[in-house]
Amino acid sequence: MDDSSGVQMARALKQAALCLMLLPRFLLAAVMLWLLDFLCIRRKLLLKMGERQDSPDDPPLCVSDSNKMFTLESLRAVWHGQKLDILKTAHLGQTAPNTEVVLVQERRQVRILDCMKGNRPLILNFGSYIADFLVVYIEEAHPSDGWVSSDAPHQIPKHRCLEDRLRAAALMLTEVPGSKVVVDNMDNSSNAAYGAYFERLYVVRDETVVYQGGRGPEEYRISELKTWLQQYRKDGSSHLRPRRSSTAGH
Repeated sequence: MDDSSGVQMARALKQAALCLMLLPRFLLAAVMLWLLDFLCIRRKLLLKMGERQDSPDDPPLCVSDSNKMFTLESLRAVWHGQKLDILKTAHLGQTAPNTEVVLVQERRQVRILDCMKGNRPLILNFGSYIADFLVVYIEEAHPSDGWVSSDAPHQIPKHRCLEDRLRAAALMLTEVPGSKVVVDNMDNSSNAAYGAYFERLYVVRDETVVYQGGRGPEEYRISELKTWLQQYRKDGSSHLRPRRSSTAGH
């Protein structure tokens, strides 16, 4: 067997192993999406989830009654997100990936760890700040030509070029005025490195991941991050640099 055949075999085995790892939770997610297409189940589930919401800081999980959940596009999106989560290179206690991003207002390319210090929007209601916040706009979770969400505030198609993504990210600036917003490159390197799809929260200190939130939307907990930062401030530490990775409309 020559070297090229060996490489192809290794890739095939890696893909097969990945599929086996993904299959159980993907099938569980697919069943949940199918059940949510029964409106009586959907309303009951959303009502229970709303009752169990721990904090007003956490965005409620919203699903439109008119939206079909079990579709080819939704299954593709779920598979894509779960695959990124498994293959991400950002892990708690390890060096944070220093991927390339583009500053929305200045339209220039920078490394993500180089732009984490900056403006501090009122995302968390602290009396005094101990953190710099960075919003990283990645690929659309619910594009108008994909897994569409009819109750999204903006109908944004899939990004075909960097200019599309920059225009869409500019809308985010209207939601978090005064904040620093950057966009992922079209190779989606930040999204892949941080397993950010659909959305995720990170804290980076001295270029090391010290907090890693769950994958959104169901595990996206602003209240958990707030508690973590409050405890950090209580411990008397300083020079903390968190990173938020998010998608528009969430």
